[in-house]
Amino acid sequence: MSVRRALTAVATAALLALLPSAAQAAESYPDPLPLTGRQIIHDPTVIHLGTGGYVAYSTGGVIGARLSTNLRDWTDAGNAFTTPPSWWYDYNSTADPWAPDLSYRDGRYWLYYAVSSWGTNHSAIGVATSPTGLPGTWTDHGTAFTSDTTDPWNAIDPAITRADGKLWMAFGSYWTGIRMVELDPTTGKAIPGATVAHLATRPDAPYAVEGASILHHGRYYYLFASYDACCAGVNSTYKIRVGRSTTVTGPYTDSTGTPMLEGGGDLLLASHGRYIGPGGESTFLTNGRTWLAYHYYDADDNGTPKLGLNPLNWTKDGWPSLRQGRWGYPRPKAGGGTARPATDHLHSPTIQ
Repeated sequence: MSVRRALTAVATAALLALLPSAAQAAESYPDPLPLTGRQIIHDPTVIHLGTGGYVAYSTGGVIGARLSTNLRDWTDAGNAFTTPPSWWYDYNSTADPWAPDLSYRDGRYWLYYAVSSWGTNHSAIGVATSPTGLPGTWTDHGTAFTSDTTDPWNAIDPAITRADGKLWMAFGSYWTGIRMVELDPTTGKAIPGATVAHLATRPDAPYAVEGASILHHGRYYYLFASYDACCAGVNSTYKIRVGRSTTVTGPYTDSTGTPMLEGGGDLLLASHGRYIGPGGESTFLTNGRTWLAYHYYDADDNGTPKLGLNPLNWTKDGWPSLRQGRWGYPRPKAGGGTARPATDHLHSPTIQ
């Protein structure tokens, strides 16, 4: 064998050694749970209600609502609000809110959402509360946090979590990545003058990191975020990446040690088969199992955005995985639900 052929063989072998892992990663993306009924949704946030059922809120309408008794069969439940609060029009001429976040604490359900317009950071995150979490029962409390053209961040895509006895909100989108600010637990609004931390971005324009969700598991906080471009149907390139940190404000790194402030993030879910551009994710817990909720664009249905649900598992090294084990639809507990929400999740339904 010539030296050139030998070198070529070595290079080819090295390339082939890399290809199986990439192919295996692509093949390992699991399909979402099969659903029926009203599946159309965008940027979903899901919670297990104290009455035993589930509600999902999303971008669209006046924060669109879906209901289910078993996570499989979903019905249209109208909107969170019957009419838009008047202040929304200061940030969006059509009063069209985005990317809600739903949680439960201190005896109330809390709904955060963004009001903005494409291409501007003249934006606001609003907050509302409800005794039941059901559509039509929400009382709006105005802005929790805002941004304007002089700010180096964009106040959209809220995600609430509690850590070290404090309440925090991750937020932000696309052009400068993910930020975080501390909230007053009584009002649910940003503490005046609070430091805004930077959690994730990419080194090159257009940066394209948004839609954060934070989950506490074991000794780590896990930051899930949507990378690349959404909202283009089958041409969407959204994908979900994740990093972790021992402190809620970071620094977050991926499994290789690359900081998420330098473009890091383990790839958790990307396009496969008919399921295009998964993103806009959130997590929730039911019956002791954590689930990932997200939207995808259905290539078999003209790119219609639909609800994706997958159980979240964990590797031996403590990293989230969507690899399917033995699982099925959650089984309702004997005797039905109670008036009190479940309390086994740090982010949703209960912030502990």
